[in-house]
Amino acid sequence: MKHAIITAGTKGLGKKVTEAFLQKGYSVTATFRSDREAAEALKNEFQHLSGRLLLLQGDVTKKSDLDAIIDKTMQAYGRIDCLINNAGPYIFERKKLADYSDDEWYSMIEGNLSSVFHLFRKTVPIMREQKFGRLITYGFQDAASAPGWLHRSAFSASKAGLASLTKSIAYEEAENGITANMICPGNIMGDMKEATIDSARSQHDPNTPIGRSGTGEDIARIITFLCDDQSDFITGAIIDANGGADVLRRKSGN
Repeated sequence: MKHAIITAGTKGLGKKVTEAFLQKGYSVTATFRSDREAAEALKNEFQHLSGRLLLLQGDVTKKSDLDAIIDKTMQAYGRIDCLINNAGPYIFERKKLADYSDDEWYSMIEGNLSSVFHLFRKTVPIMREQKFGRLITYGFQDAASAPGWLHRSAFSASKAGLASLTKSIAYEEAENGITANMICPGNIMGDMKEATIDSARSQHDPNTPIGRSGTGEDIARIITFLCDDQSDFITGAIIDANGGADVLRRKSGN
């Protein structure tokens, strides 16, 4: 049985990814930082699959927590096939770079960029021995082109760096059967993070050409596809999933 680690996998987009992997027959380690209530709700929802779901508390800005996640997963399941880096801090207050505190800056960099380094460095020997591995990172729309983002400079810097890191891993580890790809969700807000595609189709969204909001199910479907055994030809890709938003702007260069 293949195993997936999904950081922040108990609510929001991460919950839908956890659900998708469980439905496909994987065992899953889902982490959470502080919301134990959400973790317990997920545990109860999948009580019939309790042997395939390991819930671990951890903060992705702390290397010791990341090391423990890998160690406890290996103790429980003996393998790691997919590493889904769903967790990552975000500062909602809109502020210029000069107004960030040291703690805020390092939280963005450690949680969104360094965490992937620490997790992957600990995981890559396992994947190399298996001759199989799937790494998924998250970016933001157009992250591959490293655009500026007003009032989100620390977050965007960490994710643009992560896009480059993802491509580097893809190249370095291709010979070991390991792929690395980044998914860049569009503006998926509130309840839509845990919503299904069918539910989104019942609500018109004028902000996307396809006429509906994105959902957690959209993201989960892309990730499980990229993690499939037969998807090894897709690696180093930065995939925007935004319902067509900004396609014309990017194509025209305006």
